[in-house]
Amino acid sequence: MICRFAGRRLSRELCRTCPGGPDSGAGGDGKPGRDGPWAYRAMADTTSTNPARSSSPAPSSSAARFVFPRWANYLLPVVVIGTIGGGVYLPVLFGFGASPKTMSQGYRPIQPVPYSHALHVGKLGLDCRYCHNTVEKTAFAALPATQTCMNCHTNIKAKSEALQPIRDSWATGKPMRWTKVHDLPDFVYFNHSAHVNHGVGCIECHGRIDRMQVVEQAKPLSMGWCLECHRDPGPHLRPRDVAVTNMDWTRDEKNPRQSPAALVREYGIRDVTYMQSCYTCHR
Repeated sequence: MICRFAGRRLSRELCRTCPGGPDSGAGGDGKPGRDGPWAYRAMADTTSTNPARSSSPAPSSSAARFVFPRWANYLLPVVVIGTIGGGVYLPVLFGFGASPKTMSQGYRPIQPVPYSHALHVGKLGLDCRYCHNTVEKTAFAALPATQTCMNCHTNIKAKSEALQPIRDSWATGKPMRWTKVHDLPDFVYFNHSAHVNHGVGCIECHGRIDRMQVVEQAKPLSMGWCLECHRDPGPHLRPRDVAVTNMDWTRDEKNPRQSPAALVREYGIRDVTYMQSCYTCHR
């Protein structure tokens, strides 16, 4: 006999102890009554007195229900906190992650002196190498010393308020604190001279800097961006008789000496395996 109250098979003798059992007259239909607390006790007694019988699986019951484990109680607060936190975190992540200070492209910090490349380079025709005089010889393109500025401004605009920091630096001997714009990570090896001496013009990495009132980073200077050039350097090269500082130069497609393939051979550019090797930029 299956006791609906206990959910297990019970002997008829034990079932008689239930007030709603078949012999109690409560049910009258040969089934245990609803008020049968003794059915639980009968089941417990059966388990304790007959271990072999208790190990047998209990038959399925229509009254059996699925009970979630206790840890499921924490799912709701976790989902709520994750949804609210994610809604705040993602905009902040993309907001800061896509900012010019993070991506660098478009970064244009305020300098101690409002130096205009558009005026000095674009209008007056000052050569880039006059101020950045190590770009053809070393890996680092030097920033101009105060002496370089004073070569002209001792007489030109000598009373200008905008140039007062330059005059103070000249008088005290303290260097100007320029803010570096094109600043690569420390784990990246980049050699200016290797690029400039192999036909890579300033415009390739710095854009039309001759038109900038305030210097900004025009190119992303990311690893992917560098690899695009390293895998196909020809289109970014110019002949030796064209100055790398010439911002207006355009390739003559009809001139075979200016073809990308010819320039790659002329400069002895290494194969793509070397050009995209990790060691090339990470030493």
